[in-house]
Amino acid sequence: MKIQTVEANNHKKAFELRTVRDTFVYPYAKLDLPPTGDNRVVAVFPDPDTGREAFTYRLESGAEDTIHLDAVLEYHQDPAYLNEVLLHRLTVEARKAIEQSELAKREVVRRLGTSASQLYRLLDPSRTSKSVGQLLALLHLLGREVDIVVRPTKPLSPLKSASKPKARRLRPVAV
Repeated sequence: MKIQTVEANNHKKAFELRTVRDTFVYPYAKLDLPPTGDNRVVAVFPDPDTGREAFTYRLESGAEDTIHLDAVLEYHQDPAYLNEVLLHRLTVEARKAIEQSELAKREVVRRLGTSASQLYRLLDPSRTSKSVGQLLALLHLLGREVDIVVRPTKPLSPLKSASKPKARRLRPVAV
């Protein structure tokens, strides 16, 4: 995903990013080099050196920093991004497990009931068109146990306010 536009919004104290898929807000408070009243943002742009997958901002002092879109997606708990991270982590573990396994890759292919090319796709960290189920089956075959822990998290403030309807006071209507 690429950043189409990015703007500094000093009123909200956040950067506003627009991508093909959505618009995101990234607060100044999350920055390593946050702007202040004495050191404001003078320039912000999608960084061409990163293929527009990050943005760079410059402060009045001349200091600058680059923020990758992954940090913004992680801040927003974007489901597609979180799925991609999970797939990557499982793939890395599967690669380690297959390197340590005494099973031949042909035997792994036979036991999975798949093809060699499919096994190599499963082991390729750059491919995201695989399922968690496929990777779990591979890890199980390689003698790895995967525990999935589900626990409540703190809701993000926009979701918190959206989930609670505001109380409305009804006024009598004059007839």
